[in-house]
Amino acid sequence: MTTAAMDRILILMRHAAAAPHDPEGDHERDLSHQGKRDAEAVGAWLRQHSIGIDEVLCSTAERTRQTAAGVWAGGCPEADVRFDTRLYNADPTSLLDVIREADHDANVVLVIGHAPGIPALASLLADGDGSRKAHEALGAGFPTGGVAVLTYAGAWSDLTPGAARLSDFAAPRG
Repeated sequence: MTTAAMDRILILMRHAAAAPHDPEGDHERDLSHQGKRDAEAVGAWLRQHSIGIDEVLCSTAERTRQTAAGVWAGGCPEADVRFDTRLYNADPTSLLDVIREADHDANVVLVIGHAPGIPALASLLADGDGSRKAHEALGAGFPTGGVAVLTYAGAWSDLTPGAARLSDFAAPRG
């Protein structure tokens, strides 16, 4: 993947597949066995595409925490992780507010969250711009463990709808 020297990379990831029920409630749901394998497959995919992460913005839900751990276990080098309650089942506007607070020095930011906010934000940020193949894949659905890779030139604090390009979309499976 080639990007201009000033481009930043934003990776929007929907958490991997979760177990169907937890007696403690939705927030406490664990990943399923398949979800754990898929999260590791995402880490391997990121490593294979030479995408290192500078900062992770992660929902506080147990399944998103476990997804982050799986990404690291899959071979993507660990990064600074900021768990943020505002990312739990957040809408696109709330997600964007949190991303705008990303570390100014971070060139690659991974956001691990939930549907429908993560898929909606990917579409909103790219607004059809970027790789046709990636947009077709995104248009077919944003499954659990899916990752949308967007490029953006500018400060995170200035990120607005339509300002990014969708360069890749994948849903690696383990």
